[in-house]
Amino acid sequence: MKQKYLVITMLALALQIQAKTDLKKVEPMNWWVGMNNPNLQLMVYGENISLTQPTLNYQGVQVREIHKVENPNYLFIDLMIGAETQPGKFTIEFKEGKKKVAQYEFELKGRNTKPNIHNGFNASDVIYLLMPDRFSNGNPGNDSTINTLEKANRQNPNGRHGGDLQGVINHLDYITETGFTALWLNPFLENNQEKTTYHGYAISDFYKVDPRFGTNGQFVELVDLAHQKQLKIIMDMIFNHCGSGHWFIKDLPMSNWIHQHDSYFRSNFRAPVVSDPYASEYDKNQMLTGWFDTNMPDLDQRNPYLATYLIQNTIWWIEYAGLDGLRIDTQPYPYKEFIAEWAKAVMAQYPTLNIVGEAWIQQIPITAYFQGGAKNNDGYDSHMNSVTDFPMHGALNEAFNEREGWDEGMAKLYNILAQDFTYSNPQNLLVFADNHDLNRFYESVGKDLNKFKMGLSFLLTTRGIPQIYYGTEILMDGKENQGHGFIRKDFPGGWAGDTINAFTQTGLTAEQLDAYQYVKKLLNWRKNNETIHAGKLKHFLPDDGVYVTFRYTDNQAVMIVLNNSDTNSKSLKTERFKEVMDGFHSGKEVITGTVYETLDLIEVPAKSALIIELRK
Repeated sequence: MKQKYLVITMLALALQIQAKTDLKKVEPMNWWVGMNNPNLQLMVYGENISLTQPTLNYQGVQVREIHKVENPNYLFIDLMIGAETQPGKFTIEFKEGKKKVAQYEFELKGRNTKPNIHNGFNASDVIYLLMPDRFSNGNPGNDSTINTLEKANRQNPNGRHGGDLQGVINHLDYITETGFTALWLNPFLENNQEKTTYHGYAISDFYKVDPRFGTNGQFVELVDLAHQKQLKIIMDMIFNHCGSGHWFIKDLPMSNWIHQHDSYFRSNFRAPVVSDPYASEYDKNQMLTGWFDTNMPDLDQRNPYLATYLIQNTIWWIEYAGLDGLRIDTQPYPYKEFIAEWAKAVMAQYPTLNIVGEAWIQQIPITAYFQGGAKNNDGYDSHMNSVTDFPMHGALNEAFNEREGWDEGMAKLYNILAQDFTYSNPQNLLVFADNHDLNRFYESVGKDLNKFKMGLSFLLTTRGIPQIYYGTEILMDGKENQGHGFIRKDFPGGWAGDTINAFTQTGLTAEQLDAYQYVKKLLNWRKNNETIHAGKLKHFLPDDGVYVTFRYTDNQAVMIVLNNSDTNSKSLKTERFKEVMDGFHSGKEVITGTVYETLDLIEVPAKSALIIELRK
């Protein structure tokens, strides 16, 4: 009896030891052979996993170092993958003494060789930005799941509405036929929080698509189908913060994994302090260590393990899905040294990629500071090719509402372009009239269709990479101060039972149809126009409310004329523009098809735009 009791006790003890070393996570879950950087760091998570000794045996893979940290539930394993290492699977065993208590099968895959991947995006593209939860509900069956805290509620402007990746897949033809060449998705990774999770910016798992949007495999399907349609894919990345529901926030690897304060310490949201040579340490500290929100812990990228984790996560998604570009949320908010290190590592692996950073700053010199290649006095280089042109956004949203003046009206657009000497590469700026955080452009111009057309004409012909927010093409409205849910409304036709279907233009008003056809024609013309993509830009000072710009090469030229007068048509004498127009004798307006047999005098209706292809 005693012997039987002893056996049971020993068995229970063995099971207890096994439970204590329960392996929960290994990230990244897999990797690839043939990468430029042979080093890989695995983050291993499991109860008391640091009590174990990990071992593996695979030709070409070497364990360089094993790191134990503050929390015994974590191990970090440094691997080196040789240049000749072949794809395959191997087992990582975790032992206590001679006893194996856990194991993980790790796979090294061959590189992604699918066609049309890693193409980057540039000024030849027009980007369509959409929020997956608000675009189209392709699979109502995943609107709410057992394991996700927030359930669907389409009646709540800030709730989950059910849009998903399948909805995007279903309408790729709409996006490409409208004329867009690149697609930027707001974040779609898991946000398992109790409320307001539809936007995707409170990530709870950096390696997992939110099940209410679909699966990792479904995202790869979306990318593959998009590439077949010559549509590039841009993924939204967040490095400043994550969600309070993230599994590693619930059990921090180290105390300095996030910025911790005695009480809630909110960021001052003052991005200029990052570049300010006179900024106080207090202000910089509040900017960089303060939290965005109570449910978004602020990550401390000075932690080398976290920095490596975020860099590897980015490379994992690029390789796994075959991405073409990245958009970085809140670029100035993480430590700028980390951002530079991250971008340098990504571009070293994928030199044809493009990255745009969200530098939400109104001042041009400070915006320019964050673009890669800037000649900053402090020597800082972000290594990020592109930044968001918020100064141009501000001018676009004001100029068409103003009476003409020395610095008002069309002068606002002129003055923004006149400062392009500040940027390392103005042609690689992301230009936009609205996005998911701002008033809808149609709202900003007082729901005036003529002003709307003028703004889009300028946006799609000026320097830079244009981005259009979903629904802008059908005059969706909304003010940011009403709440973000009102500038992120559902795209009509994306849900069963919608009485209006913008995908088929069914039920749209006459103005909406007019706007859509205008945008579609302009986009599809622009798609194959090298003069707009890569031509030089020359503009002339606005005169009596008329602003004239040109995009031109040695043999071709496009003339863009904006008349900001509310009531007066203008007879535009073109002798002033001879330095560009010399040698061109006729032209054709892109939208209307109007042919100009001579170019000496051009009639420009009030509050209108003309885009004229000049002919020799």
